[in-house]
Amino acid sequence: MTEPMSHDEPESTAPKADETWGWTSGSPEAGGAPETSGAPETSEAGRGSAGREWLDQLQSMIENLAEQAGPVVREIGAKAAELAAVAGEKAGPFAHRAAEVTADAGVKIASRSRDLAVELRKDAAAARAATATAEPESTDGHSPDPGEMPPS
Repeated sequence: MTEPMSHDEPESTAPKADETWGWTSGSPEAGGAPETSGAPETSEAGRGSAGREWLDQLQSMIENLAEQAGPVVREIGAKAAELAAVAGEKAGPFAHRAAEVTADAGVKIASRSRDLAVELRKDAAAARAATATAEPESTDGHSPDPGEMPPS
């Protein structure tokens, strides 16, 4: 009823993937370097020269980046300096106005403080005068004369 399916696939002429490498520390995240397991290198010098070649390429890339980025960084710095100058020019008049307002407010506060101090002193003097006139008589029945000294 059902015919068996054929799993025969035509052979591909493409080269097969090379699966002969691995990471020395188990994973590339751990910083391991690729290691060939099918065809190990014959000497450590071969690995060292490959590492130096990579470092030379990296150094060359860094130098190229630094050369190309230099003018851009200078342009960004110049723009930042221009913006700071404009901000300073615009902030100057505002700062002067703020200083004037602060000085005016300081004068007004000082005046009010002086008026308050005068009123508090008047109230304190009036309270002392009221307590002096309403002093009770002494316990022996007579009030002392203003020139008389109290007994010690």
